[in-house]
Amino acid sequence: MNGIQLAKSYYDAYGAELLAQFPELQNKVALGIAGSGSECLGYDDEVSQDHDFEPGFCIFAFVEDEAPVGGGFASNALTRKEAFALERAYAKLPKEFQGFERAKMAPVGGNRRGLVDLREFLLQTTGTPDGVLTPEQWLRIPEESLLEATNGAIWQDAGGVFAPIRERLSYLPEDVHRKKLAGCLLLMAQAGQYNYLRCIRHGETGAAQLACLNFAENAIHAAHLLEKRYMPYYKWAFRSLRGLGDFGAELADDLEGLITAGNDAETAESKYFVIEDIAARVIDQLMDAQLTQANCGDLEKHAYSVNDGVADGALRNLHILSGV
Repeated sequence: MNGIQLAKSYYDAYGAELLAQFPELQNKVALGIAGSGSECLGYDDEVSQDHDFEPGFCIFAFVEDEAPVGGGFASNALTRKEAFALERAYAKLPKEFQGFERAKMAPVGGNRRGLVDLREFLLQTTGTPDGVLTPEQWLRIPEESLLEATNGAIWQDAGGVFAPIRERLSYLPEDVHRKKLAGCLLLMAQAGQYNYLRCIRHGETGAAQLACLNFAENAIHAAHLLEKRYMPYYKWAFRSLRGLGDFGAELADDLEGLITAGNDAETAESKYFVIEDIAARVIDQLMDAQLTQANCGDLEKHAYSVNDGVADGALRNLHILSGV
């Protein structure tokens, strides 16, 4: 059983019971699980249970504070008194469930389950209290943070407290998507197609391996962008990549070989052929998606072609690497 399944079982057992105590608040809260941690991505296993693994669910709600939401309190915000009552009721739910224990409530914030103030949650994940972003903010926010705002599952949101926000944040606007992709392609070209063999010829095998790592990181990012998926925190990047269908699974095997193999002369030559093969497959994906007008094997030219497709002039004219 992974973390999402455990949370759902706990919600099924006690969620309705909890909400029944507060019928007037049912349209002011959303119940589910989302945020940081492998369990919110469905990536957790037995190893993951050594920390931050517990039965429970989140009660997402805007809570009235001195800092307003969007120029005024959200229409469905909880009062401090209502929030305190919900916290107390959640704290009284069973501490043990299916062989697992709930963590003790943190005295000063930091709880991963129980009542979660959506204003604080969105500030942490998007930098804004309501998840409304400008194009420049979309560019700056790490995708792993956006993924934290949209991962997991919401099982009850009768009042539309969180679901519309998650839908709005579910993926990048098209121009931002293109800008980020253009940057990844350019870095792939520089690290893999250009600098890797130059480092080998200079006898800089350490730098050559760094070039492979840079190429691989940006190839993984590009693959996620091509599938219109947020790239997670680096330790889950390969796991996520293998979940992107046949293209992602094959890419993961090749990239793992690139970053784990040595750089002697014979191996370096083989690695360069792999780099060019990966570049060709990425270009095929770009052309299939009609994201590029270039017609060559040079990823740099495709990077600038993708950037040319950014409709917003101000965004298009930013440095091509401004999104990465």
